[in-house]
Amino acid sequence: MRRVFFYQPTEVSSHDAAGWRWGFSVWTPVVLAVAVICIESTNTFSARNTSSWLRPIVQRLFGVMADSTWETIHHLLRKTGHFTGYGTVCFTFLRAWLHTLDRRGRMTLLAWRLQSSILAIFSTAIVASCDEFHQSFLPDRTGTPVDVVLDTAGACTLCLLVWLICWSRRTPAQVS
Repeated sequence: MRRVFFYQPTEVSSHDAAGWRWGFSVWTPVVLAVAVICIESTNTFSARNTSSWLRPIVQRLFGVMADSTWETIHHLLRKTGHFTGYGTVCFTFLRAWLHTLDRRGRMTLLAWRLQSSILAIFSTAIVASCDEFHQSFLPDRTGTPVDVVLDTAGACTLCLLVWLICWSRRTPAQVS
């Protein structure tokens, strides 16, 4: 499988188009990332439950802290987890969309990257919305649109980083 983050789309070869194995290798990371989100969306990972095991770790590293300080740190840790977790989900979607759109035929390098990025962000936002909707039915969880915005911001940031790290320094001559 080609390293899609550093090359432009190509014509589909018969070897690359080999059925279910191709789909499995491209979309399995997405399925695994979404499965992790589903697991983290349960009551087991509610604020009350994560505090019981996160606080001893943080206090071992930084010393004993007041309850009010811990609540602030715990909140920031959880929101950072949303941001980075959904950035990771977006990364798996971006990789899968790059491979999938690569099979559709020739398109410009910019169009291929832009369409893949937009689809990855949109796919991540859909997963985040479903996750928050699901959490609104659980007693120890709260589903909020603010978390969907935070999750989507993580996805957008990840795509921006990919653009800056992988795509901004390579000219079309270097890519081909």
